Amino acid sequence: MEPEKKTFKVNIYGTEYPIRGIGDEEYIIKVANYVDAKMREIDQKVAVKSALKVAILAALNITDELFRERLEEEELVERYEKKIDNLISRLEQISIP
Repeated sequence: MEPEKKTFKVNIYGTEYPIRGIGDEEYIIKVANYVDAKMREIDQKVAVKSALKVAILAALNITDELFRERLEEEELVERYEKKIDNLISRLEQISIP
């Protein structure tokens, strides 16, 4: 049986939105609050007062954060893989009596 979808109300940049999903309400509110904070941050930094332009700039900002996090994760995985390969190579060189 599929989990029941619930509708949550969130406020982003002064507008209330009904969000329907199966996610945890606390998580959905946290995500909405993050988007709201990013939009308000952009609003404070730029003279553009169009909600659409603020939303697009916030989306670009959030996407940039996501891509940077992914790149950091990939680099971290590569470093650990190299270390693991190095350790495996060293272990293989050890002769066990």
